[in-house]
Amino acid sequence: MEGETVIFQPVLNVFLLVLLFAPIAVLAVLALVKAPTTGSGTRAGARALWAMRLVMLLACFVMLLRPGIPGGTTQTLATDTDVVLVVDTTASIVAEDWGDGEPRLDGVRADVQAIVDEYPGARFALITFDASADVRMPLTTDTTSLMSSLEVLRPEVTSRSRGSSIGIAAEQLHETLANAAANSEDRSRMVFYFGDGEQTALSPPESFEDSAAFTDAGAVFGYGTAEGGPMKLTSGSFDPAEGEGYIEYQGSNALSVIDEANLQTIAGELGVEYQHRTADSEPTLPDAPSTTVAYSDSGEVGNVIELYWIAALLMAALLGVELARATMLVARLRTLRVGSRSAARAGSGSTSEGGAA
Repeated sequence: MEGETVIFQPVLNVFLLVLLFAPIAVLAVLALVKAPTTGSGTRAGARALWAMRLVMLLACFVMLLRPGIPGGTTQTLATDTDVVLVVDTTASIVAEDWGDGEPRLDGVRADVQAIVDEYPGARFALITFDASADVRMPLTTDTTSLMSSLEVLRPEVTSRSRGSSIGIAAEQLHETLANAAANSEDRSRMVFYFGDGEQTALSPPESFEDSAAFTDAGAVFGYGTAEGGPMKLTSGSFDPAEGEGYIEYQGSNALSVIDEANLQTIAGELGVEYQHRTADSEPTLPDAPSTTVAYSDSGEVGNVIELYWIAALLMAALLGVELARATMLVARLRTLRVGSRSAARAGSGSTSEGGAA
């Protein structure tokens, strides 16, 4: 690391860190100076103990400063694109006809991951719909949070299902795209719709035509088979035992069947392509609009080799010493208590014998 410039990325403002640590450091220094003077061994031990605590405090301070050294510059793909994902969370999204009897939601998650990998640097928003539509995640570049949201995503509770419309997210999608266009006119927008096309509401599905003007590219992905797949009961709980059994209709398992005609209608309204998705194929993803893709050099702060772990290791080692010392003191106190109780019992026995004599 010779010749490298150290970079600090403190988790809090440096002045605030100083205010937090300075009083504790002063108390530790005073304790070090006023170490007990009864016996050279005791004084040396006390000073060593407080010196160790000062080092631990300094290590914690350095760790919160997050020191590092530049790791060099790299070329990364920056995509000035907003990608809105519209995901079906009705009971049919867990119908087990994806791959070898897996729920369709597994296919949705895999395809979203492929989209995230295809458009690095893009901003992503997540809209889900069942009986109502919700913006689960506004536009963000935090793809880790996006995938985490999908991992914990559960369909609507079966007992509360009253039918749903495949177009109920049309208004939420239009608002999200319109706001994105108003705030960032130079960015392009892509829409990906994930569903099976089953319209279980009595009313006709809402149209996505209003969103077409804000959509530069995207796709509608269809999940399911013509034969259909059974759907597990969902309770809203993460306990697998509460989700046992399947939705039944007239004494047998109800089957969810894909409606590709409805999905193709949605694709036409948005002005994008429709794809029927299967587990043995990869999604065909459109190119991001050519004007929005560019390579840029990442900054120094974004490519830092973190060094705070060195201070963290030192802290862990010193805390280990403190814990070992505390354990020894507790064991010693227990030994002294046992000894004093034994002495007291012996003394009481001697007194009794003297009285009897």
